[in-house]
Amino acid sequence: MRKKYIYLLFTNTGTLFTKAIRLYTKASYNHASIALDLSLKEMYSFGRKYPRNPFLGGFVKEETQESFFQRADCSIYACEISAEQEQRLKDSLSLFMSSPENYHYNFIGLFGVMFNKPIHRKNAYFCSQFIAYILAEAAIASFHKPFELITPQDLQQLPELTLIYQGKLQDVMPSRLRASIIKEGNVSFPY
Repeated sequence: MRKKYIYLLFTNTGTLFTKAIRLYTKASYNHASIALDLSLKEMYSFGRKYPRNPFLGGFVKEETQESFFQRADCSIYACEISAEQEQRLKDSLSLFMSSPENYHYNFIGLFGVMFNKPIHRKNAYFCSQFIAYILAEAAIASFHKPFELITPQDLQQLPELTLIYQGKLQDVMPSRLRASIIKEGNVSFPY
């Protein structure tokens, strides 16, 4: 049976919003996305609904071809999953995909992270809160603190993840991603 993987993409897009977050976190990456395949064509998160407007956010299917992703620094991690976990993940994602207009970006929740006080808002998530939620729903990972306090750095520390690429996103577009990962010897087998 062929192994199944999902991929977590962590980025620093250099936008004003991410620069503001970075002032507080001092972290290299302040945005997280989840992809169902190595091509990064099916990539989901909570972020900008419109690339030029940072204030209208919610559940989004992200495109790596968007200009602010093209210039982004990134780290890509692989996570091996079972067929059952894959189905559970797809079921969780389908709930978000079926009515994306019902979901909003949890801007207020970011202040909760700053003060270590979880702020739960119905149908509102920030990127790492969303990813933690769906990873837990699919029984892929468990967390020892509320989803409302999970940061991209917390996700990067998950023992289930294997770093497979780090660098500029534009340098590793889908057609070259697999070859680049294998060439650099970051993995012992192809993801």
